[in-house]
Amino acid sequence: MYLGQKVIVVLPAYRAALTLKQTYDEIPFDLVDEVVLVDDKSPDNTVEVARQLGIKHIVVHDVNKGYGGNQKSCYDKARELGADIVVMLHPDYQYTPKLLASMITLIGNGVYPVVFGSRILGGGALKGGMPMYKYIANRALTLTQNLLMGEKLSEYHTGYRAFHRTVLDACPYHTCSDDFVFDNQMIGQIFWKGFEIAEITCPTKYFDEASSINFSRSMTYGFGVLNVSFRYFLARTGLMGWALLGQRKSSR
Repeated sequence: MYLGQKVIVVLPAYRAALTLKQTYDEIPFDLVDEVVLVDDKSPDNTVEVARQLGIKHIVVHDVNKGYGGNQKSCYDKARELGADIVVMLHPDYQYTPKLLASMITLIGNGVYPVVFGSRILGGGALKGGMPMYKYIANRALTLTQNLLMGEKLSEYHTGYRAFHRTVLDACPYHTCSDDFVFDNQMIGQIFWKGFEIAEITCPTKYFDEASSINFSRSMTYGFGVLNVSFRYFLARTGLMGWALLGQRKSSR
């Protein structure tokens, strides 16, 4: 609880058995009321580890719904539990839980309704081992997106995100894709609804157990991101209406 506001951390899990405990152990439970883990039909024992850790709220998908589909279940469950502040933390330990307090404080004090952990601010991406081709693609896509969307984010592709309940209530995130482009479609919804996004410097780690997508999937993601940005540009310039229709997912 923070200033009378219920704080819930959601963990979108897929093959997170080896890193879940390390992530969970660093969550500041003096601020966090509940943890929700959504398992996207992992082939390992992620769910068993979660139960051993004592996580009470575990949602298990019968079929793999994809990264975006996992987030939809995360946010639905957090809202069902009455969250005022929701933080998405990847259980693969790529992002440090030690930033949770800062993210919660910014939202809980009404400074910003959305906070992202940026791997680009402070040079955390390359220091943490991000492959050079991904770094270059990240910078190029972010530059293009800022120009098209009229914003100034340091990166659009971080998976470390915190929201006030009002943002999740206002954004029709179920119309977004079930795949990785969900993140960027939701950013479009956030800006379109008039919410501001704060960014804080976030170190990151790249290692074998950390989740990542291959080059082919990265290309698909990149084109999807550009599609979202161009549609947003056309909408903000009045050339077409803004809508995000549901898309068929690609499996992991």
